[in-house]
Amino acid sequence: MSESTLSAAVSNGNGSTEPAKITEAVIRFAGNSQDGIQAIGGFLARLAGRSEQEVMTFMTIPSTISGGPSIFQVRIGSGEVLSAGDEADVLFAFYQHSYDEHITSVKKGGIVIIDSDHVVANPDYETEYRHVPIPISSRTIEAIGGTAKDKGKNLFALGLVAKIFDLNLPKLEKLIAERFTGKDDSIMKNALMAFHAGYGFSVGHLIQNFQFIEAKKKGTAQVVMNGNEALGYGLIAAGVRFGAAYPITPWSDVMELLRRELPKYGGTFMQCEDEIASVSMAIGASYAGRVAVTGSSGPGIALKTEAIGWAVMAEIPLIVVNVQRGGPSTGMPTSVEQSDLNLAVFGGHGDCPRVVLAPTSVKDCFYTAIEAVNIARKYNIPVIILSDQAIATRIEAFEEPNLKEVCQEIAPDMSPVQEYVPYSLGGVTTRVVPGTRILNGKYPIATGLEHDEMGHPTGSPKLHTKMTARRRMKLQKLASELPTPQVYGAPEGNILLVGWGSTLGPLREAVDRARAAGDSVSSLHIRNISPLPNGLENIFAGFTTVVVVEMNDEGLYGYGQLGGLLRARFCDPKIRGLTKTDGLTFRVREILERVKTDVATGLRKM
Repeated sequence: MSESTLSAAVSNGNGSTEPAKITEAVIRFAGNSQDGIQAIGGFLARLAGRSEQEVMTFMTIPSTISGGPSIFQVRIGSGEVLSAGDEADVLFAFYQHSYDEHITSVKKGGIVIIDSDHVVANPDYETEYRHVPIPISSRTIEAIGGTAKDKGKNLFALGLVAKIFDLNLPKLEKLIAERFTGKDDSIMKNALMAFHAGYGFSVGHLIQNFQFIEAKKKGTAQVVMNGNEALGYGLIAAGVRFGAAYPITPWSDVMELLRRELPKYGGTFMQCEDEIASVSMAIGASYAGRVAVTGSSGPGIALKTEAIGWAVMAEIPLIVVNVQRGGPSTGMPTSVEQSDLNLAVFGGHGDCPRVVLAPTSVKDCFYTAIEAVNIARKYNIPVIILSDQAIATRIEAFEEPNLKEVCQEIAPDMSPVQEYVPYSLGGVTTRVVPGTRILNGKYPIATGLEHDEMGHPTGSPKLHTKMTARRRMKLQKLASELPTPQVYGAPEGNILLVGWGSTLGPLREAVDRARAAGDSVSSLHIRNISPLPNGLENIFAGFTTVVVVEMNDEGLYGYGQLGGLLRARFCDPKIRGLTKTDGLTFRVREILERVKTDVATGLRKM
């Protein structure tokens, strides 16, 4: 929401009937996890997607079963939306702690809507923000009464938002109906009653109404989902028909989606007794002929590492999804962190090369899943998809994929072959699955022991050296085929911000702000973590300082995990680290302030 629009909200709040045109809005809902905070944001995000707008969300939820304070922030825009927003234009505070903890997250002059049944405004803030007291809880009770009141105030608040921002009422009603399909009719009735009570509450004398300008993506068919959903559907589109895993936050949503959807396509998903059984079952399914998936978060991936090493040695294609969370140990299950990069790249004993991909957005989760399956099949190697909690739970809208083009069938071809040498020293071999007739009668075996070209165990020092090189050279060949990532901004300058995973949007928005202020800043995002794409050293050469921005600890030597990987690869001391471990995503302002204070060279004008 522009500053002029906020000024209009303050000055025209009494009796103005014409809605102010806006390009975007950042709305934060603060309450408790039991209040359905995430549901409100989810409705708004999906409405934005169906209205051809861009949307991005951010949420925090407690890790305890009993629940606790929670927020959901949604940024809706008629143009490009790169992040969930640093500050909120509108804050909904349901409790006193919600108000006290989040009032300073609102832009100066922004709107603070408080549930006056539970919240008392702080006089110190009443001149900085436009306070709007509304008895949300009691009005919800009036509308639906009974015990349902505890589940209805979120929908009352949704009705308020729909009125204030002139949102599409029929589409929201349809979304609510879809959400409660299959429930008792009384639940649907109460939900709609609470929503319409909020929509019918008169706010015209309190707040200036707003209306989004027409979306730039007019006529574009969009899908709306979170990163975990995109990963799951991407795996299905890639042809995966078997998966096995054990539940853990925040991976479990991928698992539940696959367990629900795979049977529709003739597939199966198994919940196993533990992580070791899960990865072993997935490896067995992949060995049988079709790439399978397993997944977890950091603690579970640690348990899978020995079996992943077996798949590397036996050269079995496998997809391993790691949705990262705060660590170590059980750490912070519902907080974001990017601290499993070293585990993904190096975890396991011996020289154990595997491919690591890090999707950058919800949309990229879908396509990365397909890319991972294709790499696993081509190189007969485990591929780790390194997602994180921010992407996993973030809702975005993106162009509907052309399913006729991207969906693929990967059922094995069991036509007879003359011979099959699975571990040929001559290069990567097209895989022949068990059960295929081999006409020369020489059938190979698979083993976790070092082996010769046919898989027979060997203790030969010479063969071990050659086989180790064979496994390594597969990654080197893949690296030679990877495209060099594109710089966002000028191809040379003072500061290059380098990131991976969910930091893409904030980094690009930071570049836009810095360059608008005349500062020489660009960014680069790396999707291929292992192997790294070729050509990065040429990009780095064009900048005075390379700052690697990531959500993990700076370590013993002052840079994070990707920073350490890049310094080891290029031996370049100008590669610096900008890290944090507070369990929250990077804000754009935070990146720019940290660059100015933490980087000794500062920002040099272009």
